[in-house]
Amino acid sequence: MRIVLVGPPGAGKGTQAAYLAENLSIPHISTGDLFRANISQGTELGRRAKSYMDAGDLVPDEVTIGMAKERMGRPDAVGGFLLDGFPRNLSQAESLDAMLKSEGMTLDAVLDLEVPEDEVVKRIAGRRICRNDSSHVFHVTYHPPKAEGVCDTCGGDLYQRDDDSEETVRKRLEVYHAQTEPIIDYYRGQGLVVTISALGPVTEVTGRAMEALGKQG
Repeated sequence: MRIVLVGPPGAGKGTQAAYLAENLSIPHISTGDLFRANISQGTELGRRAKSYMDAGDLVPDEVTIGMAKERMGRPDAVGGFLLDGFPRNLSQAESLDAMLKSEGMTLDAVLDLEVPEDEVVKRIAGRRICRNDSSHVFHVTYHPPKAEGVCDTCGGDLYQRDDDSEETVRKRLEVYHAQTEPIIDYYRGQGLVVTISALGPVTEVTGRAMEALGKQG
């Protein structure tokens, strides 16, 4: 299957993408991973992306599309792929369609993870990270530390990242509504959108997604 995964920040896209890709035996193609890989390998696209990022500018669509096209052309993606974080806007969605068409391919489904806005804010703004080790992550509601502000694992101070503040999260949601939500309507017009609730335990959401994709496929 060729799938695009969409949803607001805090919907659990990365987690679901990993589970779904494993269950469907297709590669999980994340734009974040593509950027990191191209930059660390010093590819032409990676150098171009880095120059924009270092200047604090957005990376142009053609660079992102170029990275995605190269990755989708690898042997492990012949039987399908799951795109996470791409396309991010209408222009990228149209470019993806054109790219797939030129290769004689089409998308099978666009999986839309639905989460109420207040829940998104609660999920992200409640995160607390250990200053000693950023892999130690807690949540004031869902996974609180035994002692407030103290990491259970190493005793380090817990803090809230600047981009996890409620104000920043709401700004990120505004960007999502303005730029990414229009692609859902675009794909809905093609009959590709499958919307599921992303509330509940991770395995429950994955099961919901697999069932919905099975019906779509």
